[in-house]
Amino acid sequence: MLDKASQVRANPADETISHGGLAVRFLLTGDQSNGSIAAFELTVAGSQRLPAPAHSHDHYEETMYGIEGVLTLTVDGHRHDIGPSQALCIPRGAVHRFDNDTAETAKVLCVVTPAAIGPDYFREAFAIFSTGGPPDRARLMDLMRRFGLTPAPPPPQV
Repeated sequence: MLDKASQVRANPADETISHGGLAVRFLLTGDQSNGSIAAFELTVAGSQRLPAPAHSHDHYEETMYGIEGVLTLTVDGHRHDIGPSQALCIPRGAVHRFDNDTAETAKVLCVVTPAAIGPDYFREAFAIFSTGGPPDRARLMDLMRRFGLTPAPPPPQV
């Protein structure tokens, strides 16, 4: 039997899942942290908008730490530009989304506590987005709900 110290290693997940201008590189999943934390790098190409709707989650916090470029997060209607060495904690229940409004690639470290979301969510989401046409909204909404994300209603049309 292996002792716990021999099972500890840097970046035990080390898997990248990508689609279009988005890439998610998992560093640590709930399976490797007894469910306490998940950590992944999110890379967003310049001028890339999040294809999923704004959402909230009631079972975990999500903290983003800027590594390079600038990612704009909209949290409960307020815009926050997150650049290198800046962090933003998205509390449970806050409706949020992100976009890269610059021409430069942005990269942030995302930390989810507890680890309620992992690579399976992104594999399934990117499969929905890669059909060539508009994503199947019903499938996307079902996926989000299964993984604890609550899609926000679309903004009112003016």
